[in-house]
Amino acid sequence: MKSVVLSDPQIMSGTPCFRGTRVPVKTLFDYLAHGRPLAEFLDHFPTVRKEQAVAALEEASHALLVQFDEAVAR
Repeated sequence: MKSVVLSDPQIMSGTPCFRGTRVPVKTLFDYLAHGRPLAEFLDHFPTVRKEQAVAALEEASHALLVQFDEAVAR
């Protein structure tokens, strides 16, 4: 499965963005960290689909859990 996140030096100087957009994924995390709802993020960034945002959160969750599991296994 292809990631919904893309880092391309030609797009936003390589900042990880939602694939097919110029919206940095960090923006989603910033919105959520400040207590703003996902719906507000999606309203402000209409080029990002809800499925993309949810998939990015799932990818981040998976990466964090894998990193944690690897640290515990050491």
